Amino acid sequence: MTDTALQQEIAPARKAEILAEALPYIKRFFDKTIVIKYGGNAMTDPHLKDCFARDVVLLKLVGLNPVVVHGGGPQIENLLARVGKKGEFVQGMRVTDAETMEVVEMVLGGQVNKEIVNLINKHGGKAVGLTGKDAGFIRAKKLLMQRKDAPEGDLIDVGQVGEITAIDPSLIAFLDQGDFIPVIAPIGVGEEGETYNINADVVAGKLAEILKAEKLVLLTNTPGVLDKAGNLLTGLTPRQIEDLVADGTLSGGMLPKIGSALDAARNGVKSVHIIDGRVEHCLLLEILTDHGVGTMIKSK
Repeated sequence: MTDTALQQEIAPARKAEILAEALPYIKRFFDKTIVIKYGGNAMTDPHLKDCFARDVVLLKLVGLNPVVVHGGGPQIENLLARVGKKGEFVQGMRVTDAETMEVVEMVLGGQVNKEIVNLINKHGGKAVGLTGKDAGFIRAKKLLMQRKDAPEGDLIDVGQVGEITAIDPSLIAFLDQGDFIPVIAPIGVGEEGETYNINADVVAGKLAEILKAEKLVLLTNTPGVLDKAGNLLTGLTPRQIEDLVADGTLSGGMLPKIGSALDAARNGVKSVHIIDGRVEHCLLLEILTDHGVGTMIKSK
């Protein structure tokens, strides 16, 4: 159902109730930072893209400080296919040789970033597009991954994939003071100016820690964290999440997301939300209403 059809169907009194329900959340989160990892279907479906942009603008206008970190996997795959390359992943991380890095930077730092900025601005926000190279605010080094079921130190080189060494929050703080909405592509810079592709979930998680964010919200293409029977789990603690990883319930592409969520929850972010980006206005539902649309991981 479109926004217009939904508005026509909801009675005026119910609209007032919905707005009133948001008030305590607006008060609680006023002037708090919310880091949002934007990805999945919400980034590719035109209507969902529009919903996301409007949600971000509304959150800003009612006094929250949204910071957007985006991925761009499908867009990268499309461009790689056009140049005759096939994407390869190891433990959820994209293998990134020099040619792939050029494509990643072109897509994330250019095409995708500017589209999100334009959408938010179209709806009345003041979005500014960044990569970690801007003011060198995301510093990184080469990531070497431990090979599964191998002796400690048996490492895999996945190319120009980065591990964050430092984030300077001053640029984000400066933008926040001017009521700008930062939109960040997950590209970092090394000591010698090298360019690194960094998993967007990892960037969002570390940024949430550094900014002392109230919430980290990760948009996905699933209802949230599911058990082996497919049931939605919520109100989880870091220990419960660790158990789900250990027994194999969580694996593959969910691992970087879960790793970032756990680190953020342990390091000062009050709550982490893994939500269904396929739901219209999922951000508003999760942050400003009693009815969430995903899994919440509590810091304790």
